[in-house]
Order: sequence, then C-alpha cells, then structure tokens
Amino acid sequence: MKIDWDRRTCARRGHITYLPHEEHLRERLHAATALGEAWRCLRCGDFVLGDPHGSGPAADAPLVPRGKVLRDLFILRFLAVERAVRGVFIVLAAVGVWQFSNQKDAVRRFFDEYIAVLRPVARHFHYDLDHSPVVGTIQKTFGYQHSTLLLVAALLLAYALVEIVEGVGLWRAKRWAEYLTVVATAAFLPLEIYELTEKVSWLKIATLVINILAVLYIAVTKRLFGLRGGRAAFEAERHSASLLEVETSAGVPAAAHNG
Repeated sequence: MKIDWDRRTCARRGHITYLPHEEHLRERLHAATALGEAWRCLRCGDFVLGDPHGSGPAADAPLVPRGKVLRDLFILRFLAVERAVRGVFIVLAAVGVWQFSNQKDAVRRFFDEYIAVLRPVARHFHYDLDHSPVVGTIQKTFGYQHSTLLLVAALLLAYALVEIVEGVGLWRAKRWAEYLTVVATAAFLPLEIYELTEKVSWLKIATLVINILAVLYIAVTKRLFGLRGGRAAFEAERHSASLLEVETSAGVPAAAHNG
C-alpha cells in the first residue's frame, strides 16, 4: 500500500498555509466557502479553513518537505534513532568496563567461585569449561592493566559521543551530520568486515548491510562529496523548491514557470 507522506504528516503536525503577495497565486491558493475563507495547504494541497499561517512574496514561502523529501526525512530519522540507541548501549558498555577496572579483583574471585561451582555440572554434560572459548576470553580480561581498561572505557565513550551526535544531527536533518555519519560509518566498515571473517553472525551481517546502505543512501541522495553536482546542486535544488513551492501547491507546472 502506497503511503501518502503528505497527508500522513499533516495529520500528525497540522497543515501549513501561506498568503502570497502575487495576485494570480493568491487566487489559486484561496477559496471562499459558506464557513469562511479557506487556504490551500502547502504540504498536502487540501483547503483549510481559517487565516493563513504566513504571508509574503512567493519566493519567501516556507520550504515545506513534501512527497519524496518527507520519505527521505523519515529514513534519516530511522537512522538517527538507530545511532542514538547504539550510542546509549556503548555508553553502558563503557561504564561497565570502567566499573570492572575498579573492581577487577572482586570480579575475578566471584568468577572463579562461580566456575568452581559449575565445573561438576558442566562435566556431567560433557562440557569442558577449562577449555571454553568464552571462559578463556573472560579470563584474559583479568590480565589487562587498570590503565588499559580505562583507555578502552574512554575510547568507548568517545565512540558513543560520535554516535549520539550523529543521531541528533540526522534527526534535525543537518548537512554536517550527514557528512559525519558517512565518514564515521565508512571508517568502521573495514573493521566490521574483518569481524565477519573471524566469526559470522546474523547480527553482524545485518549491521554491516545497514551501515553500507546508510553510507550509499546519504552520500548519493544528499549529493555529498561532489556527487550529482555536489553542494551547488543541492543548494540549487533547495532554492528551486523554495521558489516553486507555492506554484506547485497551486497547481502551476514548473515548466510553465521556467518558461
């Protein structure tokens, strides 16, 4: 089922109307009804009773996201939430490493006692805890120096900060956040690919695919790094949309305006 992004957004946020100074446009956007004056919404095109939300030249009409732009904004916000959630989990991991660095001896004693209790049970099920990869990995962490663990915690916090900043910027559709997301995500792709060569899991595969698609989608659709005309084409596209917003909502073809 095709989603009507315009009406969906207007239902959630309300309509946006505008009174242009140009008379021919004003006539197309205005309607007189038995209940009073009505103005056409710049987003969904429906007529709305009441006074317009703003007025001025058509060139100064608000740039209202519509159609494909709204869909792109939804995708950006999905990525923003994913980045923010990941950042929160990384912060929790950093706190865990920091607490572990301060209580390593107590954790080691608890772990050794826990393993001693479980060892007979594991033998009953023919599982050797002493040669378990998981147990071995945990035991290795006890050998890390306090300064090393603090460094790991600090790096995790820095990584989490980048993820959260990306999330906030993408949610607000900031161009700098799009650049930051592409650069930061692309920088970690080789590490994610290397981790897949060590051990394959559906989570790792899904994360890698999402990150690759995010890099390609943002770079191409937002014309980053000179792609599809670069920033000049991006700004021209926005400026053109701003100039034609009222005409488009009023049903005036762009070609006629350009002619």
